[in-house]
Amino acid sequence: MSVFDDTRLDDPDALTTVDPTLRLLAEAGRRVRIEHDSAGAALAGLRSSDRPRAVVAAGPEARLIRALLEPVCPVPFVAWSASGLPGWVGPLDLVVLLAAEQAPAELVATAREAVRRGAWVVVACGDTSPLVDHAASSATTFLTMRTGDNLAAVTVMMSALHRLGLGPDVDPARVADTLDEVATQCSPHADVAANPAKDFALCTADAQVLLWGGSTLAARASRRIAEVLRAVTGRPALAADGPALLPVLESVTGRDLFADPFLDDDPQPRPVLVVTADRLDESWVRTARGELVATAERHGVRVVEVVAEAGDDLQRYAALLQQGRYGATYLALGLGRQPVV
Repeated sequence: MSVFDDTRLDDPDALTTVDPTLRLLAEAGRRVRIEHDSAGAALAGLRSSDRPRAVVAAGPEARLIRALLEPVCPVPFVAWSASGLPGWVGPLDLVVLLAAEQAPAELVATAREAVRRGAWVVVACGDTSPLVDHAASSATTFLTMRTGDNLAAVTVMMSALHRLGLGPDVDPARVADTLDEVATQCSPHADVAANPAKDFALCTADAQVLLWGGSTLAARASRRIAEVLRAVTGRPALAADGPALLPVLESVTGRDLFADPFLDDDPQPRPVLVVTADRLDESWVRTARGELVATAERHGVRVVEVVAEAGDDLQRYAALLQQGRYGATYLALGLGRQPVV
């Protein structure tokens, strides 16, 4: 297992090794603004009077769209992961396709099927994507993406769905501002004592990470963060619901106060519980969180919080995800590994 060197987190020379990744993260707000401006003309042509019978979303972030849309969408909504479309989809339905970066073969097949059935299609993709050819029809609206950023594409698509009367009001400018605020808080120029992302890296450096999010969006952010942590550390990182995490926490044995980790030939990383929290208003969320935290503390498991309480649903999701990505980048720096965000 790689040894974590915490001095690298504030070392200017060491920080230069992850500068490209930090710049990529810092420019997330700018990418949201670019994509919204790029899609401005297409968005202006969408009207709420054009409400479909149902919505089917496909692509890398279809489930995120579902999490944002389901609580308020006035028509049935399906996040579709298979090639093709449900059998009932036809000309009265809307098919939403997202592929800010690459368009996998199954998504291209879904686009062709949507056109064949005469469905109304809204596509967020780059202008060189194969979807440009395969999704083209008189009933297709293209939201042209310039940056390949999936979160920016989701933000623009949510603006489109709001204009169609299908989703909540999403202000891309506020989402971009939120990402800028996270970039400031997690800047490499902020030292460990004032930087939540560097603190996250310190807390998870030698640990087996368990992640839990109370709300649907916080849980989704925790799964995305777990993916990045696995890539960065090469170690397991589990994001799951409370009932799945409780047995893991309860199986943890107490820490041996007299153990010397430097003399242990095969040290086993202890778990750390990462709670991704947005608005913990609902009683069942508070209850689940309390049970998890109490169990963790009873078994000597450290609890770390990643918090985003301000803004709308997408703003809070973006803040949670971005904090986790920054934390994973600093974790990679301390471990001497290549960051992946």
